[in-house]
Amino acid sequence: MTRNQQILLDNRPQGEATESNFRLVTAEVPALQDGQVLVRHHYLSLDPYMRGRMNDSKSYADAQPLGEVMIGGTVGEVVESRNPKFARGDQVVGMGGWQEYSVVDGDAPGMLRKVDTTHVPLSHYLGAVGMPGVTAWYGLVKIIAPKAGETVVVSAATGAVGSAFAALAKARGCRVVGIAGGPDKCRYATEELGFDVCIDYREHGDIKAMSRALKEACPDGIDGYFENVGGYILDAVLLRANAFARVAVCGMIAGYDGQPLPLQNPALILINRMKIEGFIVSEHMEVWPEALKELGTLVGSGKLRPRETVAQGLAAAPGAFLGLLKGRNFGKQLVKITP
Repeated sequence: MTRNQQILLDNRPQGEATESNFRLVTAEVPALQDGQVLVRHHYLSLDPYMRGRMNDSKSYADAQPLGEVMIGGTVGEVVESRNPKFARGDQVVGMGGWQEYSVVDGDAPGMLRKVDTTHVPLSHYLGAVGMPGVTAWYGLVKIIAPKAGETVVVSAATGAVGSAFAALAKARGCRVVGIAGGPDKCRYATEELGFDVCIDYREHGDIKAMSRALKEACPDGIDGYFENVGGYILDAVLLRANAFARVAVCGMIAGYDGQPLPLQNPALILINRMKIEGFIVSEHMEVWPEALKELGTLVGSGKLRPRETVAQGLAAAPGAFLGLLKGRNFGKQLVKITP
């Protein structure tokens, strides 16, 4: 029998998440049934949405059950198959979770997808050419729907979503402004990701300072905003928004530990006749093929050069995840599971 290391959610956070919320265990991989596929994971994706799933509260998805393998996107290799759609050696992307191996029903829609690593590295299918990239695509194309020459802003600008957003927005002729933490990230945003300007939120730590920085970076105002953070940054964006601005709400990482995030001046939504729309990318699978095609072309042509932070070994996942929530990662946060 194959031994399988797994990380379970052991208990729910009381406020800020800690490593003690997780538990590392070893289990045996069960024998495959007809139609099933055994995948050995090479990389695990760590994403901010996982923090919300750790809470037992009302949300867009069910809470992560206690005592079960943490949810998470994975890429890897088929090592055994009892399904004619998959063969040993196939490179695949799925939702295998925080573990070394997963047994997947190969016939279940959307559970496992073969990928081509000729021009796109396998790990990028968890970032720029995966769920985060499609998230950026949907928020930009379907909600913000920018015209050439408009100004769009994204928070968490150098992460997996923000970096894809920049390439997609520049391809549509937009002025693209990012908000990120620290001079190194801001330099990467402008020099490698194509942002016109990047604002360091650590240098502009309240609504007045951020509003001034946005006024300078966006002299013609803000037409579209992709929201990953919430808090005072959203308040500052609303102060600089143009009439009929559009806001795509993807995440509110500032509130993931449970504290409320009140808006200081919600009347601006009415004054500016703004559209604010939250979305969950997994509810829009119909756009994935179109989005992935464009994202794959951007990566293959070098117009999107995503950066990755890679933790080594499954046991490092909890610490890397907590670092992600604090902004310690640079680009997409991954865990390399295979040696």
